Amino acid sequence: MPDWGEVFGLTVPVLEIVARGSVMFLALTVLLRVVGQREAGGLGITDILIVVLVADAAGAGMRGEAGSIGDSLVLVGTILFWSVALDALGYRWPALGRLLKARPKPLIEDGRLNRRALRREFMSRDELESQLRLHGLTDISQVKRAWLEPNGMVSVLPVEGKPSEEPPERPAR
Repeated sequence: MPDWGEVFGLTVPVLEIVARGSVMFLALTVLLRVVGQREAGGLGITDILIVVLVADAAGAGMRGEAGSIGDSLVLVGTILFWSVALDALGYRWPALGRLLKARPKPLIEDGRLNRRALRREFMSRDELESQLRLHGLTDISQVKRAWLEPNGMVSVLPVEGKPSEEPPERPAR
């Protein structure tokens, strides 16, 4: 017969779990913020971090690798707390938000490449041109502005008078 107190109780002091979860979440947030935006794909870096950390913390409790389910729940709660707290702090104090949250990076301005931003994101001209083609544009001169958004996607504003074509439809299978 399982000892339910051991399964659901805490085996590690709550403060230790909160400290470990806080340090790991904040450290990973800083590291992922430094890495750059392009690696995130369609999700924000914080979204990816939350999914991975919560899955790992909850999974350990479900598999029995954590001291107890209670330990995992405290860790998941700590991770979610910091996610919400950082969002709230960034919302409340915009100057802090600029440090915590990625901002769009200009890749093209008035038809001219921002080579510095491309280098910073390790994005080649060919990759950028591929993104432009997805927006129906074939030449950089057709672009008034293009940004690398915080979620890793490229948004494009075409030059007025040169509307972009709709992206081609996928062939039916």
